[in-house]
Amino acid sequence: MNQAVSKYIFPEERTNAYAVIDGASAPDLLDKLYGLRPEFVCLFRGEMEPDMAEVAPYLVRLDAQTEFARWVIEKGWGNHWCIFALSRADLRQMRNHFQKLLIVYDAAGNPLRFRYYDPRVLRVYLPTCNAEELATFFGEVACFVLEDKNPETILRFALESGFLRQEKIHLADG
Repeated sequence: MNQAVSKYIFPEERTNAYAVIDGASAPDLLDKLYGLRPEFVCLFRGEMEPDMAEVAPYLVRLDAQTEFARWVIEKGWGNHWCIFALSRADLRQMRNHFQKLLIVYDAAGNPLRFRYYDPRVLRVYLPTCNAEELATFFGEVACFVLEDKNPETILRFALESGFLRQEKIHLADG
């Protein structure tokens, strides 16, 4: 299954693959980030207490040949650890984009954290968006790749001519 998933996360060399990883869902994430040293940044701004750093979301640029990428796919797939984003943008551009999506406002104007990096949230949210919301959410992202309810199915979301294109790819077929 890991090779089938990797095929959709690393489709071509000119595209950067990123994972937005939920520290609250991924055990030992900080140990892996600091031990294996992929290119990464925390999406929360400023200094944090250690307990907050443990549960914060992290943006990681993935390289298919690294132990970190293998770890995320092997251990995280099916456990709602992260979403994957493919883009030609660099890490700084992606950080700026993803940080803008972290806060949403309720009807009364109160700020709320938006946990879009949980695949259980994103797979429900994206199909409800209008064209303007999709353009804002996608930004520089060419497509998102994430697990479906059944981890034997990959969901691939892309924005095409202002419309959301959703593909369900069954790993047994891919």
